[in-house]
Amino acid sequence: MTEFTLYDQDTAPDAAKPLLDNSVAAFGMVPNLHAVMAESPQLLETYQVAHELFQKTSFDKDELTVVWQAINVENSCHYCVPAHSAIAKSSGVDDAVNDALRNQTPLPNARLEALRDFTLKVVRDRGNLDDASVQAFLDAGYTRKNILEVILGYAQKVMSNYTNHLADTPVDKPFQKFAWQPAEKAA
Repeated sequence: MTEFTLYDQDTAPDAAKPLLDNSVAAFGMVPNLHAVMAESPQLLETYQVAHELFQKTSFDKDELTVVWQAINVENSCHYCVPAHSAIAKSSGVDDAVNDALRNQTPLPNARLEALRDFTLKVVRDRGNLDDASVQAFLDAGYTRKNILEVILGYAQKVMSNYTNHLADTPVDKPFQKFAWQPAEKAA
């Protein structure tokens, strides 16, 4: 596997240094994902902007978690599942929601389940959903705007999940207590 450098605020390329300052301001540290992404300041900046914009969507904290974790679990991201578990915990997301996403078990309510189902269809079908799938999402109380917001969340997760796969990004110490493995590996 290709080894990637974990940059810090001193060793990062000059264009990435202010972006890592943003990471410290937002997270109190430079998450290892950001340390890897600093190799390409353009990727890190795009990821940070996508993360910020996705948090400004009409989704509440539970719905943000559903989109993020449905994608993270589907893509078997060893880094993002624990990182977003920590984010969910710090945001006050009910453990039952995050646990159901991590374990691929039923969510506490039908609306969140419809969001997970739709998000997974977007991922698995590469956005080529049939009318019935879109209508089921709309019938669950979501909107056309929410459809586009799921796409934004997916775009953000492609950047992080794929980076973590290729870099085998080490899970940061604060996230390690939320360590996760796909069900087939855990068995």
